[in-house]
Amino acid sequence: MIYTNQEIYLGFLERLVNLTHTEVFDHDSYRVLLKDICEYYRIAKGVTEFYPTQRKELLKQGEIFCDFDNGKGEKVLYRYRFITRAKAVIIGTIYVEDNGETWSDEELEQLDVMFRVILGFVSRMRLIRTLEDFGFHDIDGYYNFRAFARFLDIANTENRLGGMVTFHIDLHNFTMVNAEISRQNGDIVLKNYYKMLCDVIGETGIVIRLGGDKFIGIFDRKVKRKVFNLFSGVPVAYDNKNEKFVRVSAAAGVYMLPNPYMLKSPGDIMDKIMLAGNAAKLQTESAIIIFDDKMKKEKDRVKKVQTEFRDGLEKEEFHVYYQPKVDLQTRQLKGAEALCRWFRNGKIIPPLDFIPILEINNDICDLDFYMLDHVCRDIRRWLDEGRDVVRVSVNMSRKHLVDVDLLEHIMEIIDRNNVPHEYIEIELTETTTDVLFRDLKRVVCGLQEQGVWTAVDDFGMGYSSLNLIRDIPWNVLKIDKNFVPKQVSEEDTIVNKMFKHVIALAQDIGLECVIEGVETIDQLDVLRLNNCFIVQGYFFDRPLPVPDFEYRMDRKVYPEE
Repeated sequence: MIYTNQEIYLGFLERLVNLTHTEVFDHDSYRVLLKDICEYYRIAKGVTEFYPTQRKELLKQGEIFCDFDNGKGEKVLYRYRFITRAKAVIIGTIYVEDNGETWSDEELEQLDVMFRVILGFVSRMRLIRTLEDFGFHDIDGYYNFRAFARFLDIANTENRLGGMVTFHIDLHNFTMVNAEISRQNGDIVLKNYYKMLCDVIGETGIVIRLGGDKFIGIFDRKVKRKVFNLFSGVPVAYDNKNEKFVRVSAAAGVYMLPNPYMLKSPGDIMDKIMLAGNAAKLQTESAIIIFDDKMKKEKDRVKKVQTEFRDGLEKEEFHVYYQPKVDLQTRQLKGAEALCRWFRNGKIIPPLDFIPILEINNDICDLDFYMLDHVCRDIRRWLDEGRDVVRVSVNMSRKHLVDVDLLEHIMEIIDRNNVPHEYIEIELTETTTDVLFRDLKRVVCGLQEQGVWTAVDDFGMGYSSLNLIRDIPWNVLKIDKNFVPKQVSEEDTIVNKMFKHVIALAQDIGLECVIEGVETIDQLDVLRLNNCFIVQGYFFDRPLPVPDFEYRMDRKVYPEE
């Protein structure tokens, strides 16, 4: 039977419409149909282009598909471009042989109709894939949390989650990596480490990025050793040509799913790996912490403290205790540090049982302001009673440094209680980043301008920099007892020499030095030898409740030891 051109065209169109409207797309039949169309209409090559946005089109950041090519021509016969409602750009181009025969108007019209159907189908298919990419990938191309939740849901439905391993990792010191090799190279390192994890885990698991240098994932227990090796630390390339690498390791929180295991919600897994991950961050480098029942109990304890804290604050269960500071030369009371004690249900909750928990979020900031307010109330009352008041230091957590109005908040509390500024000393701890260092300097300088004393706390405990006392105008340097030599006989040791020169340097630039944790006569001898005379510790007094401290303040002088 001989078909007319119109019949052949309608046959092509019917086959095309049927193929593009099936639930399950038949790629092989589609390729055969395109070949038949191109051969019948003497087309040498057909190309379609897809760009998610017009900006991507300008940057040529899209996908180009060669649907058919017989290798016989590069002459453009037809080019069609349209923008979808979703603002994606679709471009189709038909190429013919350079010296090929001409096309009738009827053939060109038929090609135009079929080409629009093909491009409409390509547009729909590519948009579905684009939505898939947008829905399950972040802006940098990493799988996102939706992808993780989808993986869990599918694996749960297929009953294959039992025995798998889930994790949360936080890469160590990645801010320093970016600073050393540039953020651009740091991004390359991040992507390459991610690919290494994906390659080891394979298609039976998934790795997704929560943000920054934090990742979560799940994998088959068979590859646990290989994955843990990546957590412990591996060299990761950022310049293959010049063979440049950096070592990347992670603090990993791991939860081994029991077998069998049925998922209730992704949150159940997230709670456990996040809890273990936070514990790993507090350990040494390359720590891998596996969630267990003890962590569950700790999580419950943390939640209990956080819940009871607000109630305790409202009921003023937090009391100020004052630990005296003593001048070794005169044995007079020189000042005090305000310390917090929590009385709840007739018991004292030790600071180590609640302060670290409050530092997990910003609860510690509310407690600090509460303490400052109560110290100011005590000082105002003491002044009104005619007592010889000493300067009191109040701790402020590093968490406060993100508060741009911290200075105003501190001064509002002091001034609201009508306390002369010279009676308040604000203790702040050293910082580890340039951003926080600048904020610290801003706050200290602001307090200095207001006449409020400032102290750097726990100097010598961390990796302190001399920039801390060179660039910031402190009044007081508080030195932890661990930095102090144990005995006078240790004079020639490195510890003694470092201590001696730090004290001399601090005093030379006008800083008052206070030594914390003094408990023995040997320590007093070391301090006298190094001309360091302001001390705080159990040798003289433990932290005292208000009546006991008032007794010390009224008597002023401590008896000889």
